[in-house]
Amino acid sequence: MRASDDSSRGWLNTARRDLDYARFAADAGFHAHACFNAHQAAEKAVKAVHYAKGARMVLGHGIRQLIENLDTPSLAALLSAARQLDLYYVPSRYPIEPVDGTPDEAFSTDQSSTALGLASDIVGAAAHIIDELATDDQGSGLAEVRLTHAARERTQRLSPRRFHPATG
Repeated sequence: MRASDDSSRGWLNTARRDLDYARFAADAGFHAHACFNAHQAAEKAVKAVHYAKGARMVLGHGIRQLIENLDTPSLAALLSAARQLDLYYVPSRYPIEPVDGTPDEAFSTDQSSTALGLASDIVGAAAHIIDELATDDQGSGLAEVRLTHAARERTQRLSPRRFHPATG
């Protein structure tokens, strides 16, 4: 197993736990927290795919942008879900305009239910992609998952390589 496999599985497992917590929050009536954690689950799941494809570092919180930087059609089909979840990133945590009152007052059962469904779709798709990539690696003996040239360039722009004294 490659280091990127361990990293991607760690990110995916954390995404699943965030989704579990979002469900727990929704069930307890904390709909703003459910929306935020649904966003976090989807974000971490998409980052897991980046790591499974060999990224060294993935920066950013916009799920739509993270998906667009991958050459992965099954995730690209979920761009609408990503856009919706991105809308929850800030207002679900802070009492800012145009939200009237606190996030807890502004978010409802309908919103948290929608967010949970969208995040579940993205986490599920990411898990499927990562499983396929792992199977491809084991079945063909490839040393790393090959990205198209354009996707590799987008991933590198998203994941700048940082200097580390131990690795040069």
